[in-house]
Parts: sequence; structure tokens; C-alpha cells
Amino acid sequence: MGLRTRTKVIIGISTGVVVIAAAAAIAGPVIYANTVNGQAEAAPSLAPTSSSSLAASDADGTWTSTGTSFAGYRVHEVLQGQDVNVVGRTKDVKGTAEVDGGSLTKATVTVQVAKISTPESARDEYFRSTALQTDRFPTATFTLTKPVDVSKALDGTKQDVTLTGTMELHGVEQPVTADAQVAVAEGGTVQVAGSVPITFSDYGVQAPSLGFVKVDGKGSVEFSLDLGK
Repeated sequence: MGLRTRTKVIIGISTGVVVIAAAAAIAGPVIYANTVNGQAEAAPSLAPTSSSSLAASDADGTWTSTGTSFAGYRVHEVLQGQDVNVVGRTKDVKGTAEVDGGSLTKATVTVQVAKISTPESARDEYFRSTALQTDRFPTATFTLTKPVDVSKALDGTKQDVTLTGTMELHGVEQPVTADAQVAVAEGGTVQVAGSVPITFSDYGVQAPSLGFVKVDGKGSVEFSLDLGK
């Protein structure tokens, strides 16, 4: 093989390596984004069978969340130009609600934020140690501050409601509103599902921006509560 031929071969191989490396750099984020988006759970919603009714006398009183309840967060990030939706979940959540005369008069939901997890352990570690500092602020709590009429839900209709309250997160309390749905499920339990939009800076939380990945400054806290007496 002559010098010119060998040079052509070396150049051809080098060019091929560069092209493959470039393709890998492009395909990597795409594959990652598709994988994470595929793993992201859908927003909480009422169960298809949540359409039973409940007598007002049976509805009055205190309701407590069961072990099937969950809460978490949903955020959007851009990884090397790729849109990624990240969802974290935990069942380590405690909710209580008081109903009186067809109205939801009191409610609190407390989430152990250190227990929220995604399919990526490295992301979870950053979320806990750096973003929310869960060693100092282990919980997030929503507290209802305005009574809500839920009589339609008690009559057997899936009811859209606006929950007005406060959110305590990262040691900061802010007024919030949550769009939610309420319904009576089979067996006489009550389901409440919805989300609270949040702006991270309102709670002293810095949205990660690491060059190759940038997280939006806004996200949402999601919840699905199964309540029983």
C-alpha cells in the first residue's frame, strides 16, 4: 500500500470516528429524553369508578389519607436542546380533611420530600441535598385556608374545585391555589387529585442550570389522595 493510499485510509477512518462521535453526542440526549419522558407518570386523575354518592351525614367528619395516596413534583428541563419532563413520586404523604354540611372546611397535606424519587438516583440526590436541602426542610405542607363546596361530589358527580391555601416548602410559606377534582369512589372513600403550580424562587430554591441541562424556574406539586374515615 502506497503512502497516498494509506493517507486516504487514515483520513477516512478519522472522519468516520468524528462522524460517529458527533452522532453519539446528538443521539445520546435524544435517547435519554425519550427514555425519561416515557418513564414520566401521567398527571394525577380520578379513578374511572369514582362516581358514587355519599349521604351528607356520612360525609361529615374527619377524613384521613390511606396508603394508596401519593404526591410529588413535575418539572420541565432542557438537556442539550431536548425537552424532558421529570416526575417524582412518594407515597409518604399524610392528608387530613374535615367536611361539614357539604363543605370542605379544613385540610392539610404533608409530604416527606426526602422520600420523593425518580428513576434517576443522581437526580434525586441533587434534589434532596442541593435544591431542597431536605436535611433541614424535610417536609412540604399544603394547608387549606378557604372552605370549598364539595356537595356535587357527594351527590355522585366528579367535581372540579379550586383549593385556596398556603404551601410551606423549603422553610418558606406562600399563598397558593390548586386546581383539583373531587369524587366519591366505590366503597365510600373520597378521592382528591390535583396540582399546585409553584415558582421555585418564591421558596428560595435555585432551579438547576448546569450548562448541559437547564431546569425551568416553575413546576408543580402534584397529589392524589384517597381519603377514608
